Amino acid sequence: MSVADRLSHMDENRARELLAAERERIERDLADLTPPQARDAEEADELDPADRGRDLYEDELEDSRRQALLEQLDAVGRAERRIANGTYGRSVLSGETIPEERLEVVPTAELTVAEAEEQARRAAR
Repeated sequence: MSVADRLSHMDENRARELLAAERERIERDLADLTPPQARDAEEADELDPADRGRDLYEDELEDSRRQALLEQLDAVGRAERRIANGTYGRSVLSGETIPEERLEVVPTAELTVAEAEEQARRAAR
């Protein structure tokens, strides 16, 4: 059985196309962020204490954005590995089929909607 035969309903080429677009978007967003070392050099030149709070907030916001993008990039890699091993389109938790419509919107989806909602409820407790 080929990898394409083992994918849920989504065509392997379509899955790869969606993941490539997602990777490109993430890498572009990462490239648009100010490198941490450049921010540190800029901060050393700024001595106004009134600006430090704002700068700290912006740095933390940008660091948080960078971390989120890196996590998204990791999710793309995991999805690409699932394509390679024939499990793309199936929940990593239950093995249930993830609907193609969900994969079109969230190509890195690892869970069904119900499983993702349940995890979110548990995390909120």
